[in-house]
Amino acid sequence: MEDLSAYSLLVVLFITSCVVIATEENDQIIIKNICEAKLGMPCVWEVFNIIFKTGSVTSKCCGELLVLGKVCPSALVQRTLESPNFQNLDMGTIIQKSIDTWNNCLVLAYSPSPSA
Repeated sequence: MEDLSAYSLLVVLFITSCVVIATEENDQIIIKNICEAKLGMPCVWEVFNIIFKTGSVTSKCCGELLVLGKVCPSALVQRTLESPNFQNLDMGTIIQKSIDTWNNCLVLAYSPSPSA
């Protein structure tokens, strides 16, 4: 019985350390790339709502998002998913919505604008 509780404790410690490392990595990416400062607050809310709720992204916010590069939105989404407030969400769905939002912005940015 002691072996089982010692094993359980080791598993918990391992999982906890992995989460802490992942959180620190995302925080370092966000700090290094100044992610939060480069995306205006209206676009932060717009992108957040699109990924975690529903909606579509405007061309203005797409432009801001693309300037950040893919690493910033990915790190911000991962950090959000690590929050206890968001742990009941389907991680696969959220990550897919994040990828879809990025891809939609690429299409919007690189598609020819309609002529007058």
